Amino acid sequence: MLLILLVIFIALVFTYINGFHDTANSIATVVSTKVLTPRQAVMLAAVTNLIGAFFGTAVAATIASGLVDAQVATMPIICCALVAAIVWSLLTWWFGLPSSSSHALVGGLCGAVLAASGKWSSIIWSVPGKEHWWQGKGILWKVIVPMISSPLIGFVVGFLVMGILYFLLRNWRPVTVNRTFGKLQLFSAGYMGFAHGTNDAQKTMGIIALALVAGTTTGSFDTLPSWLEFLKTPAPAAGQSLQIATWIKILCALTMCAGTAGGGWRIIKTLGHKMVKIHPVHGFAAEATGASVLFTAAHFGMPVSTTHAITTSIMGVGCAKGLNHLKLHVVERILWAWVLTLPASAAVAYGLVKAALALGWL
Repeated sequence: MLLILLVIFIALVFTYINGFHDTANSIATVVSTKVLTPRQAVMLAAVTNLIGAFFGTAVAATIASGLVDAQVATMPIICCALVAAIVWSLLTWWFGLPSSSSHALVGGLCGAVLAASGKWSSIIWSVPGKEHWWQGKGILWKVIVPMISSPLIGFVVGFLVMGILYFLLRNWRPVTVNRTFGKLQLFSAGYMGFAHGTNDAQKTMGIIALALVAGTTTGSFDTLPSWLEFLKTPAPAAGQSLQIATWIKILCALTMCAGTAGGGWRIIKTLGHKMVKIHPVHGFAAEATGASVLFTAAHFGMPVSTTHAITTSIMGVGCAKGLNHLKLHVVERILWAWVLTLPASAAVAYGLVKAALALGWL
């Protein structure tokens, strides 16, 4: 019983960190354009994150039953995976790098399960969909393909949207553009926060559900008192998705909301100031693009990175102004953080599990 409470606690710590780590990405543009103060932007993001967290459970189902063998992902293994994801998220936050908490979580989960089983088959690599590719399961369809496609889509769509706005607004006075899009950016920032909630809050829901399935399957919950019967979560039947309990949704949504209220000013500085100089019209284009990428991915159950979506959208918007406006040395640092996140978090989780096994803790 203590172990399941520990798993839920660590999962919520990860959610809190995700709140101030990834929410900084979602509000960086509206702060840097001075449309909202940091405090106002954080409160807007907190409220919209909370609302978005209750829309859909497709991403949670992917994390809970579509990436690794649930029989191997016992509660101690999940603990190691979460600790690895937390370590990497805090490390990149400290250096102001907008890395992906989502990929840190996936990497930690895969590394921990691999260390525990010693078999690559314990990771679900690819289960093609019966009709469409997005219906498939596994790392390939739910992580790798979106990891490559979502940044590319964010960049291209951000570039195109900004190009269209330049054409449509070519005869507008700069003061009118700033005033108009300063107001519109309130809506795009809210949309970005909402989309972040639909995707990121569900990831921890999936982790908690995965732990509960593991506890139920292994018989750990057989002796639970009647008032804790709600913890029992049977594994879904073949071809069905795992149902996420309401209490899990509420707990994760509120925790992410609290984390969001904590802010994340290091990352805001990198995205909003260092990478490219932006004005309200650029912020509007980047937020609308990034939020649309996230919302679409959440609909198809793909745990994509908020970081990737908004950062590449900002890059695309910046390139529409001209390549010389993009600070490539900052972009290079960000790209390295992206490339390293999955293997680094997997390696940390792998090492934690192996150390725990050597010490006889598992």
